Amino acid sequence: MATWHGESGRKNTGGKINLARKKRRYELGGYPTYSKIGEEKRIIMSTKGGGKKVRLHSLSFVNLTDTKTHKTIKVKIIDVISNFANPDLARRKVITKGAIVNTEAGRARIVSRPGQDGVANAIKIE
Repeated sequence: MATWHGESGRKNTGGKINLARKKRRYELGGYPTYSKIGEEKRIIMSTKGGGKKVRLHSLSFVNLTDTKTHKTIKVKIIDVISNFANPDLARRKVITKGAIVNTEAGRARIVSRPGQDGVANAIKIE
């Protein structure tokens, strides 16, 4: 089910507002992109205003930056270890911002939003 981003129908105090209109289709949000490990697949979506948004549907590599040496390399993702946003996402092997993944170069934390940016960047964890 898509998310609705329109008027809530409530005041800040909790009082009810009687809206003079119904919901609008342009107030609907999209479905979430659950980026998983697999062959790299991107989805290009059109946004309001004619822009484009690249969503990463599945990925197998991540741009890993070592904070000590400031070097960035492209490494293969082996597994999703944990996801502090939602433990269920870790069980389903979904990669989101903040997820801890196991790579060929060691553990890494995802710092980009693969479902929004279309790229996966990570920093190395000691």
